[in-house]
Amino acid sequence: MSDDRVIICQPLTAEAFAPFGDVLDVTGTPDKMINAGLCGRYHDRAHLDFGVEGRAGISLFDAEPRRLPYDLDLLERHPEGSQAFLPMMEHPFLVCVAEAADARPLAFLTATGQGINFHRGTWHGVLTPLAAPGRFAVIDRIGPGANLEEAICDPPWRIVSS
Repeated sequence: MSDDRVIICQPLTAEAFAPFGDVLDVTGTPDKMINAGLCGRYHDRAHLDFGVEGRAGISLFDAEPRRLPYDLDLLERHPEGSQAFLPMMEHPFLVCVAEAADARPLAFLTATGQGINFHRGTWHGVLTPLAAPGRFAVIDRIGPGANLEEAICDPPWRIVSS
């Protein structure tokens, strides 16, 4: 594989990921303390968007783990709604995004406990856990119409650790 098709993973940060979506984590001071001061609430951390005819749905996914280096050969996007990945395990996962289907992607490695929310229409790689089990709660649009577009990466992009 040629060097110009190699992408180096970077740590997932809210600033770097902002053009594509929201980072979901519990860093910093809670917005509010609840439950008699025993629980910090980090309020309204994602811009969920399900369109006029959609509604929020929660599905559970169990994805096969992959490993780095990883060949990214498929991008997808959801033109009718946002999509949030909330890990149900204590392992990082790989998040790949691109400004367009034919653009050079970025690759992020989550920290333990981080989830993400892709904004509506964001091109992204498939759910890519790096350890078993690959379980996630996914919050996305349920409703009429086609909400999945796919693009093959030919040749694929090679994602490597830093």
